[in-house]
Amino acid sequence: MQLLNSDKDYGAIAQTLHWLTVLLVILVWTLGIFGDVLPKGESRQIGLAVHVAAGLAILFLLVARLISRSVNPPPVSEATEFGNWLGKWGDPAAVIAHYALYALLVAVPVAGVVLQFARGDALPLFGLAIIPSPWLKDAAFAHNVKEVHEVLAHALVVIAASHAIAALIHHWVFRDRTLIRMLPHTKD
Repeated sequence: MQLLNSDKDYGAIAQTLHWLTVLLVILVWTLGIFGDVLPKGESRQIGLAVHVAAGLAILFLLVARLISRSVNPPPVSEATEFGNWLGKWGDPAAVIAHYALYALLVAVPVAGVVLQFARGDALPLFGLAIIPSPWLKDAAFAHNVKEVHEVLAHALVVIAASHAIAALIHHWVFRDRTLIRMLPHTKD
């Protein structure tokens, strides 16, 4: 398997950053939705700690992805039957979806950090350091930020699911290489 992107396929670095982000988004969203189901006390605190750490990891992975893309550009988009079917709207839709995903991968964790601070809580950095809240606890502000955080998180999951569905349609219906390019494989 190639480490860097080629003209046709994504390399191991891009694939790893992509799939780690996918797994972390699923973990964080699931903990966000079901964290209140955890028993109060230590279990819930651990769930929140994992939620916060994984959210911060998503930000760090995004920075790594952007650096990787700048030094190792992605492969050129291939002409596909799906693209032909969508006509002139195919490429812009894919580009808009990707930009929306990147924007939400920043906005959701940033809103989560603001929420943590609005609650008056410190921000733990993977057990290495703690950033104290720059604000006093403000329950009303925290409530509003939580609402924004949740709406953005749901939007991220909806767009990511649409992205995944489009990749599966490419693979199973149009039988092109769109999905294959982001999966580990040997050279054709």
